Parts: sequence; C-alpha cells; structure tokens
Amino acid sequence: MRPLAWLALAAALPAAAHMMSMSTGEVRVEGARAGYELRMPLYELQHLKEPEKILFENIRMRGGGGEAKLVKHLCEASPTQDAYLCRAQYEFPGPVKELEVECTFAAVTVPNHVHLLRALREGVWDQAIFDFSYTRMKLTFLPPGRAAMALGQVWSGMVRAVSGWAQLLFLVALAMAARGRRELVAMTAAFLAAECGSAIYLVYGNWSPAPRFVEAAAALTVAYMAVEILLLPEAGHRWAVAGVLGVFHGFYFGLFMREGQIHPLPVLAGVTAVEVALVTLFGWGLGKVQRVVRVGAGALLVVGLGWFVLRLRG
Repeated sequence: MRPLAWLALAAALPAAAHMMSMSTGEVRVEGARAGYELRMPLYELQHLKEPEKILFENIRMRGGGGEAKLVKHLCEASPTQDAYLCRAQYEFPGPVKELEVECTFAAVTVPNHVHLLRALREGVWDQAIFDFSYTRMKLTFLPPGRAAMALGQVWSGMVRAVSGWAQLLFLVALAMAARGRRELVAMTAAFLAAECGSAIYLVYGNWSPAPRFVEAAAALTVAYMAVEILLLPEAGHRWAVAGVLGVFHGFYFGLFMREGQIHPLPVLAGVTAVEVALVTLFGWGLGKVQRVVRVGAGALLVVGLGWFVLRLRG
C-alpha cells in the first residue's frame, strides 16, 4: 500500500473509534424481581436513532428457570454528566439463585466498548465485565477464590491493553521514536512507571477526569510523539517525554479500575505484560523497515491531531 493510502486510512480511524468506551450497570435481585440501572456515555449513542430501544434489545437476563421479562424501563439524557441514564425492572419465572446476563453493547456502540456490571442478591455482590469477546456471563453470587479472582483481573488488564486504538498507536509511536535498543528500554520503563502511577492515583484519589478529556489527551500524546520523530530527531531525554505522556494513558486504566472497584495490582500486571510484549514486537519490526518510520510518524501525526479535534468538538 502506498504511503498516501496509509495516511488516508489512519486519518479515518478517529471517526470510528474511542479510547474510552465504557458503561456501568447495577442489578439488584430480590426474589423473582430485579432492578437494573445503566449509565452510558452520551457520545456513544450519537449514531443511534432510538437508543433506549436498542440498548435494551442488547442486554438480556435469565434466572429462576427462564428468561426475564422486561416490565418497564425509562431513560433520559443528562448533559451535565455527559451520560445517558436508564432504569428498568425485570420479572423472572421464579426466585433467582444464579443470574445469567447476555450483553452485546459492543455491537451497537464501538467494538472496544466495555460494560462493567455489578449485581447484588441477598447482601452478596458479584461482578461481570462484558466486551466484544465476552458477551454472556453467569453471576453466581459466590465469592471466587483469591487465585481465580487475581487471574481474572490479570486477564482483564491484558484485554484492556489491546482494546483501544490510542494505546496501540502510542506504543507504535514509542517504538518509532527510540533510536536504539537501550533508548527503547528506557522509554518503555519510564512510560510504564508513569502509566501505572497515574492509574493507581486515580483509583485511590479524589480527582476523576472526564472520559472525553482522557481520550483527547491520549490523542495528543500520539501526535506529540510523532512531532518528536519528525521535527526533533536529535532531541534528548526522550525517556522523560515518554514518562510524562504515560501519565495520560494511565488515566484510562485508573477510570476502568475505579468504576469496576477492581484492585489495581493484578490489572496493571496484565497491562504491563502485554505492553512490554507489544513494544518489543513493534521495535523489532520497525528495526527491519526503518525507511517507513517517517511516513508512519506522519500518519500518526494526522491521526493524533484529527482524533484530538474530533473528540474535543464532539
């Protein structure tokens, strides 16, 4: 494919993707009835003509011997919270002991959408995370063993590390910007340290940035790293630049863990493992095709700036 074709493809990516695509839900089960509350970012629904109808067509519940009946539901947009808020009531054939939920929000929003669902029954909480690869899960209201819980959270972090274009494009830019193996190691270490630090701060801190800000900032990190490659080829201390930019990428994982009330260490272990593997892979690949680095950096600059403007105005 010619360089101009790559640029056209890269410029189209921001219109079709979100870094931050996450909704939350809460189910409270009482006997054969359940109340469900949904919080969905408004910007995920701009392309839907009947969001209330479509959303409830893409979440189904089973328990008590059969599928639940949606008795009533009501949704309203809250511009001040930048969210679409819904409440619903379900009736089951009988008392619910285990709750099976099928959620396909990723099919009607964006492919990397994540829905964090918490469910309460008789004072016991359970949790499920739905995305494009996990659309049906069973909530048993039995606390899993510590090992199983930790492994599940590590896997969740691994999936989140590759589920957004911003993460992947920045790792490509990081590999492009490194002028040798030693510099790549230093930049990666600084980036990961800052990313993990800001994520942990967000989990335990009081500040909560808006998802739109997080996404716009992540887009700028891609653009800035491209500028370093194109306009500042001899600039020093790129490891420090990578560290500063890593702070903004940590916000995404921090929001994810805070919303899901997930312990950060196993999630960040999964994130770190995948990102190290990807940077290694990208660094090896770009070492074989150095002549495309400047063309690739130009494409990343187009993507980053276009994405930033689109999300800022959206």
